[in-house]
Amino acid sequence: MQPSPLYRLESVTKRYGEKTVLDNLSFDLAAGCNLVVMGRSGTGKSVLLRLMDGLERPDSGKILFDDVDISRLSERALEPMRHRVAMLFQGGALFDSMNVFDNLAFPLRRHTSLDRETIREKVATALGLVELEGVEGKLPSALSGGMRKRVALARSLILEPEVMLFDEPTTGLDPVTAATIAHLIRSIQRRLKMTSVVVTHDVPLARRVGDLLAYLEDGRFRFFGTWEEATVTSDEVFRAFLTANEESHAA
Repeated sequence: MQPSPLYRLESVTKRYGEKTVLDNLSFDLAAGCNLVVMGRSGTGKSVLLRLMDGLERPDSGKILFDDVDISRLSERALEPMRHRVAMLFQGGALFDSMNVFDNLAFPLRRHTSLDRETIREKVATALGLVELEGVEGKLPSALSGGMRKRVALARSLILEPEVMLFDEPTTGLDPVTAATIAHLIRSIQRRLKMTSVVVTHDVPLARRVGDLLAYLEDGRFRFFGTWEEATVTSDEVFRAFLTANEESHAA
């Protein structure tokens, strides 16, 4: 008997006013699988992540996480799921007034009763995962864009989630720094055996971190499959999207 998928979306529709952003969208995501979602700007990719994190609710349909429909849960009832799922926002969402240590310690202080020494050890471990040791005393403003992104990633990992949701993790970064972030994400996926969903326009990142690839258009997946299937697809629109983005990154 096959195990249930970790995530199952059933006929999910999301509207803002008269605009339908997601239209009867359905898919499964197994534990340990890494899905990359691509598509043109404004197609609802980030909305999908917010729905999967319980930050927004669909207008219709179900979002099952470990067989529980999170789309109908209260904020309090969502707390157990929130400890298992972390989201890395596009801007990083670090607290500018806190140094790196306090940014990373914040979730531990809020959601656990760990003592000071254990918190210090966990912060050091998380920074080690993103290859950024020794910056605990610095403010975010003193860090480069790539370093801030890595600190934000470390903070996302601090509660040891089973699932990571990444919203455009390499936006605004130069190609070398973007490649570093891609390497870290893949390394973390493998080391922690986590499930992930990555929204991105960055084709090199997508190739490195994705087991499955989805192309979102008009609220539905125009393509959903492996990279091997993507390379032989007859869908000219999807192929043109990949080619244009690869050429853009090469330039």
